[in-house]
Amino acid sequence: MTDTSALRFGIDTFGDVTRGPDGAPTPQAQVIRDVVEEAVLADQVGLDAVGIGEHHRADFAVSAPDLLLAAIAARTSRISLGSAVTVLSSDDPVRVFQRFATLDAISGGRAEITLGRGSFTESFPLFGYDLSQYETLFTEKLDLFAHLRSEQPVTWSGTVRAGLTDQEVFPHTESGALPTWIGVGGSPESVIRAARYGLPMMLAIIGGAPDRFQPYVELYRRALSQFELPSLPVGVHSPGHVGATDAEALQEFFEDYKAMRDRIGRDRGWPSMSRHEFEAEVEHGSLYVGSPETVAQKIARTVQVLGVQRFDLKYSAGPLPHDVMMSGIERYGTQVVPRVRELLAEAPALEPTTAG
Repeated sequence: MTDTSALRFGIDTFGDVTRGPDGAPTPQAQVIRDVVEEAVLADQVGLDAVGIGEHHRADFAVSAPDLLLAAIAARTSRISLGSAVTVLSSDDPVRVFQRFATLDAISGGRAEITLGRGSFTESFPLFGYDLSQYETLFTEKLDLFAHLRSEQPVTWSGTVRAGLTDQEVFPHTESGALPTWIGVGGSPESVIRAARYGLPMMLAIIGGAPDRFQPYVELYRRALSQFELPSLPVGVHSPGHVGATDAEALQEFFEDYKAMRDRIGRDRGWPSMSRHEFEAEVEHGSLYVGSPETVAQKIARTVQVLGVQRFDLKYSAGPLPHDVMMSGIERYGTQVVPRVRELLAEAPALEPTTAG
């Protein structure tokens, strides 16, 4: 049996530009307002966290997640408010810390942040950074951010920004430590880095069998032990949609998910997604699409096999309409999450299977 008391469930969105009732793209300003309503609903149906990603391109409306999260803070009372992810490489760690510490104050201690390099590179030329420094930018800025989290005077030097000498950064958080995750897409080096800094790890599993990430979880646990650090949470971020039935969920989600995936794929040399590929990913991979029972069963198994403490459903998918997403969020919070907890409380631990 699995103890579910520490298990948390969230939703993530990148603020995808949706399709309106007339089929036309929704204006970005309206998308931003809709994201606020989606987060408010998540709070109302008992979800634990909402994460909002950062992008700088026409198909995503959100470029300033912390500002949007502050608006959500004013409309909610209990849900954690985080980024998914903050592209630290093309931002300033001091300003990132200040913005999220301010969000933490506004929300009464509900802010959290997930730091990563991001899977898109538009922010680098936008803010004047050279992609040839891709690795150095993240490595050095993460090191500075880790120092800032101590909320003590910081002395730091690097090559990508001005150094600090006994500099204190404000505001301080009331808890004394801003909750911070490291987003990991499948690089062992990123796993070790998260452990070295003593930060929880959020696995972005967006394709293939979740089982294949078990070695990364084991590596993370071993690294924490070798660094003589306590056990820390591991989370999973994966896409999906909860419909009234399996057939309805597939029908609602496929075309819009395919539109998003094919649009991004054209830039990356991927072939167009077929219906067969989509259904195979739903059946055996990391698309959590189906009825509440189907999605709950799949999430429960992922939690057991990987031994994670958090699951975030990335519920937006390209032009998927706002009303469809609202229905999915409502089912996720009121039906899926309680059922996952029930399944985990009743079932023996599962053994991982070999990923195909």
